[in-house]
Amino acid sequence: MGTIQELLDRLWKDYAAKNPQAGAIHKLLRDRGETVVNDHIALRTYDDPRIDIDVLARAFAERGYQPKDEYTFPDKKLYARHYEAPGTPAGQPLPKVFISQLQLEHFSEPFRNTVASLVDQVPASLTQRWDFVVSGRPWRVSYSQYESLLVESEYAAWLAAWGFCANHFTVDVGQLKTFRSLAEFNGFIEANGFKLNASGGKIKGSSRDFLEQSSTLAAEATVDFTDGPRSIPCCYYEFAKRYRTPDGQLFQGFVAKSADKIFESTNRR
Repeated sequence: MGTIQELLDRLWKDYAAKNPQAGAIHKLLRDRGETVVNDHIALRTYDDPRIDIDVLARAFAERGYQPKDEYTFPDKKLYARHYEAPGTPAGQPLPKVFISQLQLEHFSEPFRNTVASLVDQVPASLTQRWDFVVSGRPWRVSYSQYESLLVESEYAAWLAAWGFCANHFTVDVGQLKTFRSLAEFNGFIEANGFKLNASGGKIKGSSRDFLEQSSTLAAEATVDFTDGPRSIPCCYYEFAKRYRTPDGQLFQGFVAKSADKIFESTNRR
């Protein structure tokens, strides 16, 4: 049984290997004298009870994380919940964990059958492992299956291709010292050659929502499908700036209408 820090480190190492953007952005920030704080990690799954949110959350819950707010995304047919770690040591903040799942009942029978054929391949023993959330793709899937899922849901196709891993990590822009706003930070990111997700605007949300978010567009990476390797969108890097609510507390939740557009960072272009 690994510790929470070991699990977070495994998630980051796997994510950074898939998404070289992350390491490059970290270096740019370190060169400015910044220390990067991770606001949250996002995970994706299907709502099949064998691998649903509760299964993915188990490793975090067993290490002190507690469920907080719930969210729905009707257009994308998603449900999500975020988790927080109470009483984190001073100077060592633990990131929030945002886990979403696709609501399979809203999709066609062929679509559901394809997803079921994938989940059927997951050994029950794998879901009991402390590092299940970073176990990668536990099923064989063809590019033709990926494309069939993509017709109805980009989210479903991405998960089929990449399996269990961090979909994104998030820079807490409010913790940075050399940027006055998320807009200024975004300008810095773009000036260094990274493309931002402009769906719904480059900045989603506002100070009135107590949360502003932006993200890179997912870079492409090669996936070995059963019918050959293909290059498809992988992971992205998110940036969040939180604001204080009227009671003086820093807002810790998420804004569904903003997150809805952030999901599109992995859309195939």
